[in-house]
Amino acid sequence: MTTQTISRKPSPRIAQYWALTKPRVTQLAVFCAVIGMFLASEELPDWHAVVFGTVGIWLLAGAAFAVNCLAEREIDARMARTARRPMAMGDITVKQTVVFALVIGGLGMAILYHLVNPLTMWLTFVTFVGYALIYTMVLKPATPQNIVIGGLSGAMPPALGWAAVANDVPMQAWLLVLIIFVWTPPHFWALAMYRRDDYARSGLPMLPVTHGLKFTQFHVWLYSIALAATTLLPYAVRMSGLIYLVSAVVLNAGFLYYAWKMYRHYTDLIARKAFTFSIIYLALLFAALLVDHYIPLGS
Repeated sequence: MTTQTISRKPSPRIAQYWALTKPRVTQLAVFCAVIGMFLASEELPDWHAVVFGTVGIWLLAGAAFAVNCLAEREIDARMARTARRPMAMGDITVKQTVVFALVIGGLGMAILYHLVNPLTMWLTFVTFVGYALIYTMVLKPATPQNIVIGGLSGAMPPALGWAAVANDVPMQAWLLVLIIFVWTPPHFWALAMYRRDDYARSGLPMLPVTHGLKFTQFHVWLYSIALAATTLLPYAVRMSGLIYLVSAVVLNAGFLYYAWKMYRHYTDLIARKAFTFSIIYLALLFAALLVDHYIPLGS
């Protein structure tokens, strides 16, 4: 297989390091962690825990994504979607990436341990290991169920944020983790379906490549139904009230609409729209949890 050949002027070094952290993905993860922080307190949470917890979690997440870019640099170079990443282009060396990941990861751990609490540091470190090592290096190249099995590490941010404020991870925090865990497969498989040619070139055993579109479409539909049910649990256990319930029902209607369209009338355009909507869906769902927490109508 040949790599993507791209001619362009190298971006500034700081932009290359910034790109290693996959900032758009990191921002969504940190957003979910911050929501966990605010849900962990009846009143506004301690600003010290919020600020330093956010910084520490962001740094360790960035380090995990940098390790991911390092491990998948040859795979990224074969895919149009990822061929412009700094390591895939050869703009940053292995040594530079390792040092960068160690520095920001170590700084993140120090901030969490000394300025937040040891529980948050250890949970975030375990999440780092789960994503950067177990998922990226073991599961992703080994099984088409990689995103399902490895999805727990990506679902952890709300628990990390909750731990930063409460120094505890109760059942409510794990419900938020469960929501992201169930959300991840239909979210990612929508991307994998319309990028299936890319993944075929990569050599990774992604579900649309190994089992075909029809099989993947059906599983997206099944997981979307499971997600709709899972998102009602916060209301069922009286963690949230009517604002969240109404928001969840409306958002799930949209998610199920796209899942059904992909299942029955698939096109790459529909899958692309579904992928984009899934990101908006998660952000709005967690925002609704936050609003409901401070305006608990009917709880």
